[in-house]
Amino acid sequence: MTAGEFYALALALLFAVAAGLVGSFALSKRMLLASDVLSHLALPGLGLALLIHVNPLVGGAASLLIGTLLVWHLEQRTGLAADVTIGVVFAAGLALGALVTPREDLLEALFGKFQPLSLPSFLLGAAAVIAIALFLFRFRDALVLSLLSPELASSVGVSLSRLELYFLLIFSLTILVGLQFMGALLASALVILPAAIGRRFANSLSHFLLASSAASVLAVLLGYFLGRRLFPSLGLGPMIVIVAALIFVASLAFGPKQHAGA
Repeated sequence: MTAGEFYALALALLFAVAAGLVGSFALSKRMLLASDVLSHLALPGLGLALLIHVNPLVGGAASLLIGTLLVWHLEQRTGLAADVTIGVVFAAGLALGALVTPREDLLEALFGKFQPLSLPSFLLGAAAVIAIALFLFRFRDALVLSLLSPELASSVGVSLSRLELYFLLIFSLTILVGLQFMGALLASALVILPAAIGRRFANSLSHFLLASSAASVLAVLLGYFLGRRLFPSLGLGPMIVIVAALIFVASLAFGPKQHAGA
């Protein structure tokens, strides 16, 4: 394994931890499917960046930021639920992305590609993961309180609209870290599946966060091994999602029965 491949694998594992943490809160907020749609907003930026031959992550970051702010603004101005506004923006964004993405680069934009990273790229991605973790633990109590009682959260000074914006931005940052490995189509899968797995084994928020992150890391490790050693023709992103789905099925078969309806 070269240094570049080591940096890429290390960042993929850090992304897995961040995805597990963010996914736990997204599931608690009942935003998993809406969050999945949100991740596809990176596609127009990826397509434009590939079209004009600049770093695709720059384009993905720009479209994710614009899309997230647009979703939040529409939600605040119209009073529509987040999943409705995300769906509206998603439909337009996906169509635009399909139009501008060069056909020869479409598969990579959708499903990602495992490739070596430079040390600066790794450090930048690691800094993003640290920022995600710091936000979640800094605003953990506010997020939980807003879930349990929005009225009480407002009465103690929590700005629900601002908190919603912060969470959407953190979710988008998580997706951005995983774009190069998972692509715009699959990046959110590592947010959704590990959270669903973790919920099966959680009896507290701390256990939920730990179980989700552990499931996410396990999926990346097994997916990397299978993809590189046994199925080299398959991409890393699809293999990780398949492994995560199999772990979820196993959790249904062998997990604690008391969480079956949770």
